[in-house]
Amino acid sequence: MIFPKLQISENLEVLVPIIQGGMAIRVSRAPLAAAVANMGGIGVIAASGLREKELREQIRLARKLQLNKKGAIAVNIMFAASEFNMLVNVSIEEGIDLIITGAGFSRDIFAMGKEGNVPIFPIVSSAKLAKISKKLGASGIIVESGEAGGHLGTDLSINELIPDIKDALNSVPDQKDYEIPLIAAGGITSGMDIINILRKGANGVQMATRFVLSKECDVSDVFKKVYLNIANLDMTLINSPVGMKARSIITPLVERIMNGTQEKPDKCIKCLKNCSQSFCIIKALDLARRGDFENGLFFVGENIAKYKEILSVKEIFEKFQTEAAKYVEECGKFLKV
Repeated sequence: MIFPKLQISENLEVLVPIIQGGMAIRVSRAPLAAAVANMGGIGVIAASGLREKELREQIRLARKLQLNKKGAIAVNIMFAASEFNMLVNVSIEEGIDLIITGAGFSRDIFAMGKEGNVPIFPIVSSAKLAKISKKLGASGIIVESGEAGGHLGTDLSINELIPDIKDALNSVPDQKDYEIPLIAAGGITSGMDIINILRKGANGVQMATRFVLSKECDVSDVFKKVYLNIANLDMTLINSPVGMKARSIITPLVERIMNGTQEKPDKCIKCLKNCSQSFCIIKALDLARRGDFENGLFFVGENIAKYKEILSVKEIFEKFQTEAAKYVEECGKFLKV
């Protein structure tokens, strides 16, 4: 095994330090999460936008499909979601292995996780929030860079962020007998990238875009073809109703958003705590999942063009291992993981 194991808590360790990103709405579901966990990584169910019943069903299905204990099952929940507390509590009740949260910052979730004995991994983009998270009891920190897809908290690269945030975390005394893991997210596409970011001080990586182009991701074939056809498309940053910048593929919907001709929703379902109501993001993301290029919102990572094929999750993990092993062999003694 070329990659080191990833310790999540005193009682939970995974074989491979790869987290599959939690992509809403209903892009990251149980079949994908379980397939990643079965390969020794952390498979993630995107909980944002789900009702209580559906979330419970997805967590239970993932557990049913999880064939071994090499990896773990997590949920990703946007703090911006109106049902944030409900989604957290349901996940804890269902015995989820860990909770990842982003699109805003919650101080309360660390106490909720401690009470429910569930590790909490916040997604941050600054040394300040990383330090606050560690002091509040985070079990791990996910650092998301400007190369990531979806909602972004910075325009800095992952290579710029990791050293500074690693130093910031080291300045805060450890509350556990081991160092909490630092996970790099954004811009990482290959086994070589994983090795290099581990050398910079990360303990693992989170990757989202790569897993959309997997056989186990059950989005529409149109969604995957849009990703594979990226050479003929452009990406841009838009102002999300969440109140953050977000990277997406330019579709007719995005063009309407950019030129101000997109009609505001005539009915709001209050899915967000605070919403600009410039457009309905939950509807746009779900339409993308269903394959509606005209009206869908396709979040995507900056380095999407590096992916040329749809693979099974098993093939993706094997490819990362092969690329990493070849890179380490070529660089010899100069590489240490």
